[in-house]
Amino acid sequence: MALLTKEAILKKKDLPTEEVNVPEWKGKVKVITMTGKQRDAFEMKVYEANEKDLGNFRARLCVATIVDENNIPVFTFGDMEALGRKSGRAIGRVFDVAKRLNGIGDDTIEEIEKNLPKTPGDDLSST
Repeated sequence: MALLTKEAILKKKDLPTEEVNVPEWKGKVKVITMTGKQRDAFEMKVYEANEKDLGNFRARLCVATIVDENNIPVFTFGDMEALGRKSGRAIGRVFDVAKRLNGIGDDTIEEIEKNLPKTPGDDLSST
């Protein structure tokens, strides 16, 4: 197999999207594969948040990957808290697709969650 040229690489369409049916929201959302630049920005937000509070990671990834029909982000990181208060099942559906499309493995998630600070109201016994 021949090595790819710069031109061949730059012409490749390598950013698949996927529509996710979310019955809890009575509709679908479109989830993107982040570009390298978007992934770096997302990871920087994660690392910056780790200094303060990395809770709500699933909503954070959903904010980074849910777009409209023109591939414009639907949410900003300012919407993360509100989105995190939506159905955990719905967020989980979108999160699983975003995780798969973006190559975010369970080992990455476990490492992040292991380092989460405990904040009041995070555990289920307080609800």
